Formats: sequence, structure tokens, C-alpha cells
Amino acid sequence: MSENTRRTPRTLLITANPDPRSLTHHVSARLASALHPLPVEVADLHQEQFDPRYGPADRRAYQEGGGYPSDVVREHRRLERVTDVVLVFPVYWWSMPALLKGWIDRVFVNGWAFEYSADSGLRPKLQQLTIHLLPVAGSDPGLLERHGYEKALRTQIEHGIVDYCGSRRGATAFVYESELPSPAATAEKVERAVSMISAAVRAPAPT
Repeated sequence: MSENTRRTPRTLLITANPDPRSLTHHVSARLASALHPLPVEVADLHQEQFDPRYGPADRRAYQEGGGYPSDVVREHRRLERVTDVVLVFPVYWWSMPALLKGWIDRVFVNGWAFEYSADSGLRPKLQQLTIHLLPVAGSDPGLLERHGYEKALRTQIEHGIVDYCGSRRGATAFVYESELPSPAATAEKVERAVSMISAAVRAPAPT
């Protein structure tokens, strides 16, 4: 395979919402449908009971750059099978839920997502992944912009995680005002975000 040829997209949707009837899960289902017939896997971190707690075993694995806990290894294998990852999550306190943050803390770890040493510095390792964001926010875009909340969220995830690990930045598509009483208005916002992410997944890799 040449450097500029991208294999057929295979997408992993990561959701972090305890309510299976939530808009988060509805958005994830709509995106999976929009991506058909491309292969899609959905990881519902709540349903799978992923443990987000960063414990002594995680700390040892970070320091050693290996010897990861078995549940973390399962996530590594799942991520290694895909080209695209979409984080679909509700915005809690202008950021991601603790469950999703804990998943990143434990899974995007030294020795697998990146390597760092005092001698050679940082070496990112996840160049094969494109990471997209689909945050579901209760606030309107004006409020997020005025207070710098959207910029802070993007900086934290797009630059602080995606860039740090060497992955490609995909699309970021917010569903704003997710708690509006108008189902039609909400549906329109969902379809706009889903279309943006779906188009980005299907787009050819930059040459």
C-alpha cells in the first residue's frame, strides 16, 4: 500500500452515556446507519462496564511502556482494527464525561499511543487513526463561543490528545441546544452533524 492510499474506512463509535434512550445513543445509531455499508463497530462504554479508574496496574504499565491490563489490551486490539474513531458524547461541564476521559487515560497510554523519553523526546504512534468528535451540548453555540468553552474543549481533545498521539484530526461536529423542546429542530441539528462526520469518514485521505 502506498503512503497516500487509504484502506477502506472501518469506524469505531465510542459512546459514553448511561441512558440508552439518550440523544447521544440516538446520534450514534444515526451515524452508524449513515455510514452503511462501511463496517462500523459501536463501543458503549457504559453497557460494556469499562472501568475508567486509573489504578496501580495502569501506573506501572505507563512507567514501563508495556504490561497493560487485559481490558486495556482489548481496547488496543479494537482500535488497531479501525481507520476512524468517532467520540460521541454529552458535554458535561464543558468537557467529556468522566467515563470517556478515564477510557482515554487508560487506553491512550505510553508505549502504545506514544513513546516518550528524556533522550529522544516524544514519538507519536497512532498515525493510522483519524479521530472525529461529535459532542452533544445543551448550550447554544453563541454561549460556548463567548466563554471560550468550545475552544477549550477542542484544544484539550484535538490538540492535547489527537495531535499528541500523531493521529489525523477528523471532523468535529457539535449538536448544539440538544434539550430544545422542538423535536424537529433537534432532528435537523442531529442530521447536520451526522452528515458532516459521515462525509469526513468517507473522504479520501489527504495526499
